[in-house]
Amino acid sequence: MAAPWQDVVRDAAAVRDAAAVAVDAALLAGVLMRTGEQPHSSDVVNYAPFTLLPSAVPRALFEQAYAVQQDFNLLVNAISQNKEFLEQTLASTIKVDDFTARLFRIYMQVLEEGLAQTVFLGINRSDYMFDCGVDGTTALRQIEINTIAASFGGLTSRTADVHGLVLKVLGKAKEASRLLPNNPSKGLALGIAKAWELYGSQSAVVMFLVEEVQRNIFDQRCVEIELWKRNIRVIRRRFRDVFEKGSLDGSRRLYIDGQEVAVVYYREGYVPQTYNQQNWQARLLLERSRAVKCPDIATQLAGTKKVQQELSRPGTLEKLLPGHPEAVARVRATFAGLYSLDEGEEGDKIAATAIADPERFVLKPQREGGGNNLYGQELRQVLEKIKDSPERTSYILMDKIKPQPALNYLLRAHSPLQVSECISELGIFGVYVRQGQEMVLNEAAGHLLRTKAIEHADGGVAAGVAVLDTPYLV
Repeated sequence: MAAPWQDVVRDAAAVRDAAAVAVDAALLAGVLMRTGEQPHSSDVVNYAPFTLLPSAVPRALFEQAYAVQQDFNLLVNAISQNKEFLEQTLASTIKVDDFTARLFRIYMQVLEEGLAQTVFLGINRSDYMFDCGVDGTTALRQIEINTIAASFGGLTSRTADVHGLVLKVLGKAKEASRLLPNNPSKGLALGIAKAWELYGSQSAVVMFLVEEVQRNIFDQRCVEIELWKRNIRVIRRRFRDVFEKGSLDGSRRLYIDGQEVAVVYYREGYVPQTYNQQNWQARLLLERSRAVKCPDIATQLAGTKKVQQELSRPGTLEKLLPGHPEAVARVRATFAGLYSLDEGEEGDKIAATAIADPERFVLKPQREGGGNNLYGQELRQVLEKIKDSPERTSYILMDKIKPQPALNYLLRAHSPLQVSECISELGIFGVYVRQGQEMVLNEAAGHLLRTKAIEHADGGVAAGVAVLDTPYLV
């Protein structure tokens, strides 16, 4: 599965020249992040880390990932409306995982009060790796689906042009012309704009709910600017601003600083560290409101690892997507082996198997944001400790995917230029809008390729491990 520039990788002088051009091109294109030293200001910025060369991706698997995205949109949408499924699936998890339990309590409280929200917006990203079998065949295997704050749709919209220029500099103009156009920021903005329009108030704003520390602000600005182009006002607020200045009127319309909010687009809220008592109250206020939440709390729960594991059980997809056998088959074809650690014989057996052979598995907690999964000896130690405790039910086990590494250079500010053995992860962005029971929009909105050196088991770009990349289809 090698790309047609493995010859170039060994040419030190050509690589050095191309890297200098690449870095300047990335800065010019806006592939930017704030620095760790000055995360609150854009006075000093640097390029977001990226690969020098595009990475080879099997065309058939790339097309398969796009073809199944609308099915995943339908699936997430179905789960978010299925109270019985969420209650049953998360019953064991919420006993031992406080974060999931608190989200679930808000979910139940909002349902009991009755939903004020009538328009629903889903922006998700389904992430895959290419599993290389013993016989050399590759298969598309889903790592996870992110249903809240799926990032890098903005910066990846600007990365392909940088890689196109690098290939030209290296004398590969023909190959450069084959790189696919990709603009998730436009696709994501389209979904937000549709939800804003259906909300039905021209004067209402879109609120980006953002982090306290906003290093990745430019990724968000890419989407924001697409909305301003459509004359949709955008404001940026944190949970604490919502707590201090947010209110609901008699119809549960949401107001912040006197402005009505049509859409709340979460770029925060997926890790426990975000929430103190005030922020939980702010989250409840948002969920109770009529505003379109992206995601609403049910959709966030639909993205938990426990739900992912439950979907792989025989018969589950058929219940959630009745009358869609082709969609069920497409979705199921992407699943890796997933295993429950719930208390009982099934959980005991798989826990013992993983302790005996930890290299076969990944241990996943109910967390988003990268850098949470456990592998190898660390997996064994944690499982040994919790194997007889209810705490193990807050994890799931997944078969470890074994991709074929390829050589590339990972360009990072203030880091030496050196060749690395790398593996890649492909994400497909999905966007859907539902009004009442009617699906108004259901699309794949672009892709994201992230690449990391093989010595790093876990973590994404924001976690400081992976870098941005562009697929070159082979």
